[in-house]
Amino acid sequence: MIDIKLQQDQKVYFSSDQHFGAPDPESSREREKTFVKWLDEIKSDCHSLFIVGDLFDFWFEYKKVVPKGFVRVLGKLAELKDAGINVYLFVGNHDLWMRDYFPTEFNIPVFHQPQQLSINGSRVYLAHGDGLGPGDQGYKFMKKIFLNPICKRLFRALHPDLGVRLAQYLSLNNKLISGDADITFLGKEEEWLVQYSLEVLEKEHFDYFIYGHRHLPMTIQLNASSKYLNLGDWIQYNTYAVFDKGKIELKALDSKTELPYYD
Repeated sequence: MIDIKLQQDQKVYFSSDQHFGAPDPESSREREKTFVKWLDEIKSDCHSLFIVGDLFDFWFEYKKVVPKGFVRVLGKLAELKDAGINVYLFVGNHDLWMRDYFPTEFNIPVFHQPQQLSINGSRVYLAHGDGLGPGDQGYKFMKKIFLNPICKRLFRALHPDLGVRLAQYLSLNNKLISGDADITFLGKEEEWLVQYSLEVLEKEHFDYFIYGHRHLPMTIQLNASSKYLNLGDWIQYNTYAVFDKGKIELKALDSKTELPYYD
């Protein structure tokens, strides 16, 4: 349990699915600049920042090498951390091969499993969301392969130039980045992260369930006292969530962006 106690005017921010590196360096760099500008804007009142998976479209840590690029966002995260802001990072399905680079270089924890938070008494269940809930058996099987130590060792044996190029090609052709399902609300019964959250609620109460992965910004009322939020992405929506004055709300960088709410 991560216990966060906020002073007056302090906030907690949640963001996910930046997918830096996709679809090409030029457009990714423009999105990176937009995200870094937002990080600058929240710096004055941010107590804690949670990046909830898929910050990168691909990430792999060799023993002495990390992927080229992303210097703006890496530098800004280091700046926030050095300024005393708590920064937490979750792996997603595109950057699940993170190891110890962020904890060692930036003192930023990296989570591979869902986490529970308490923010001024509000209970939050937080996860990227991939592989949770019913269905999606094909991805769950592939994830086991990707996380297998032998498979990781074989990939590490490739020269980084070849390994990164191959992984970037496969990642860009992964429909989880921008498939039609990511932009369509399927209904509560078909939204598998909603069903997963309801299963968790049968055992334990949380005021909020917050996920990434789905790319579609959503707020769904699960019951009288619990809400589900999906953070959207920084490819199409530029959305995030913020805990402020006792509640968590989904917001967009552009105030004209429509954020759906489902009862």
